[in-house]
Amino acid sequence: MYGLIKEAGIRPLKYVVEDPGKYFAIVEAAGAVDISLGIKLGVQYSLWGGSVINLGTKKHKDKYFEGIDSLDYPGCFAMTELHHGSNVQGLQTVATFDPITDEFIINTPSDGAIKWWIGNAAVHGKFASVFAKLMLPAQDAKGVSDMGVHAFIVPLRDLKTHQELPGIEIHDCGHKVGLNGVDNGALRFTSVRIPRDNLLNRFGDVSRDGKYTSSLPTINKRFAATLGELVGGRVSLASSSTSILKVANAIAIRYSLLRQQFGPPNQPEVSILDYQSQQHKLMPMLASTYAFHFATSEACGGHGYAAVNRFGILRNDHDIFQTFEGDNTVLLQQVAADLLKQYKQKFQGGTLAVTWNYLRESMNTYLSQPNPVTARWEGVEHLRDPKFQLDAFRYRTSRLLQSAAVRLRKHSKTLGGFGAWNRCLNHLLTLAESHIESVILAKFIETVEKCPDASTRAALKLVCDLYALNQIWNDIGTYRNVDYVAPNKAKAIHKQTDYLSFQVRNIAKELVDAFDLPDHVTRAPIAMQSEAYAQYTHVVGF
Repeated sequence: MYGLIKEAGIRPLKYVVEDPGKYFAIVEAAGAVDISLGIKLGVQYSLWGGSVINLGTKKHKDKYFEGIDSLDYPGCFAMTELHHGSNVQGLQTVATFDPITDEFIINTPSDGAIKWWIGNAAVHGKFASVFAKLMLPAQDAKGVSDMGVHAFIVPLRDLKTHQELPGIEIHDCGHKVGLNGVDNGALRFTSVRIPRDNLLNRFGDVSRDGKYTSSLPTINKRFAATLGELVGGRVSLASSSTSILKVANAIAIRYSLLRQQFGPPNQPEVSILDYQSQQHKLMPMLASTYAFHFATSEACGGHGYAAVNRFGILRNDHDIFQTFEGDNTVLLQQVAADLLKQYKQKFQGGTLAVTWNYLRESMNTYLSQPNPVTARWEGVEHLRDPKFQLDAFRYRTSRLLQSAAVRLRKHSKTLGGFGAWNRCLNHLLTLAESHIESVILAKFIETVEKCPDASTRAALKLVCDLYALNQIWNDIGTYRNVDYVAPNKAKAIHKQTDYLSFQVRNIAKELVDAFDLPDHVTRAPIAMQSEAYAQYTHVVGF
C-alpha cells in the first residue's frame, strides 16, 4: 500500500503544518477510495509525522522530516496501551534516563502496558513515537522522579532488513470487524535503549547530567500542551467521516434514482426516491452531509446487503472512528467542561472566548420565559428564517448548560466533584452535542449567505433548512417541554421537514454529483452512472 503512495509521488507532510486544509483533502480523497488507505496516511503523516514536527524541535525535523515525507521512515503513534486509552496520564510504559550512557531505557513493566492497536506497527512501521512516563534518577527513597508522560522516538525495525530490533516484540492484533487494511499491532519493550536526543523535547528536556527543564511549570500543563498539539488528527477524522458519508450518500441516492418499484395503474414504475418514506430516510442524511462538509444509513433494500455494494464495508470500517484519536464520549466531556467554564466566567464577570460568544445573548434569552407569541408562529417564512433556526439551536444549548450547572452544584454537595459529574454525565454529553450542532448550523448558514451564485445559493438554502428543521424535529420533545414550540408549530415543523425532503429529492442527483465521486471511487455496481444492473450481474458471474 505504501509502495503505491510512493509511486504516486504524494508528499503531504509539509501540508500538516503549512496548509492543514489541503492535507485533510488528500486524506479525504484517499479514504474515499479505500478507508484503510486514508487511515494509514493519517497514521504516517498526522500522527507519526505530526508528533515529530509538533512535539519535537529543529534537530528532530532536520533528521526525520524527509524520511517521513518520502515514506523511507514509515512509523507509528504508540500511545494506547492494553489497560489505558483515553486516560493518557495513566500510561504505564516507562522511559528511565541512564546518566552513565546518556540514554533512555524504554520498558513495558506489565502486560497491561503493552502498546495496543498501534496502526502501521504489525507490518510497515520502522519507528514509533512512544508515549511513556519519563523517569529521572533522584536522591529520595524512591530513587526516581516521575516527570509525567513524554514522547520518544523509538526505532522498531532495521532500516535495511526490516527485522525487529533487540528488545522489540511486535505482534499483529488480529482480524478486526473493519479496517483490515490497517496493520494494527501490539508492542512490548524490554530494556530498549535510545539516545537522549530521541526525547521529543519541545515542552520538556533532559540535560546530559539528568536535569529536567521546561517552560511549563507543572506536569498537567505540559500534558495539556502535548495533547493540544495532536488535535489535528481528530480534525482529520471528522473530515474522513464526512468523506465516508459522501460515498454512502452517492451510492444510496444514485441507486434510489435508478431503482423503480410500483407506480400508478397502467403507467411506468416510479423511482423509489419518489416515495416519501425513502426521501425521509435519505434526504436529511444528505443535508447533514452538506452541513458536516461545510463545518468540515443506508436505504437500498436487499441489494444494500451485497458486500460488493460497500455499505457494510463503509459501516464496519467507520465504526472505529468513534473511539480512536480519543473516545467520542471523552471528547464530548471536554467540550462540556469548557462550556461550563465559560458559563462560570459569564456570571463572574469574566470575558467569554470568541467561540462561545453566542452564549452571552442566548443565556439571557433562556433566563427569561419563552415568548408565547413566537412559540406559535408557524409560517413557512418564519420556519425557514435562519435566525429562528439558529436561535432554537442555541436556546437548547443554553438551557442544557444552565440546568447542567445547577445539577452539578447540587450533587457536588453530597457526591463530590467526580460523583456529581458521573451523575450528570448523560446530560453533559447531550449539552456538548447540542453545542456542536449549533456550531455546525452557524457555519452552514454562513456558507449559504456567502455563496455568490443565486441558483446554487437557493439549492444550498433548501439543504440547510432541511438540516436545521430535521434536527429541531428530532428533539421536539425538549422544545415542547419548555413551551419554546407550541403544538401547532411542532406540527408545522414536521410538515415542512417532509416538504423540504421532497424538494431536496428533486436536486438530489446534482447534490450527489457535486461530491465529484466517479464510479471507480464509489466502486459499487448499484451506484454506477451507466449500466448499473449490467455491472452488478457481471460481478456475480453472469
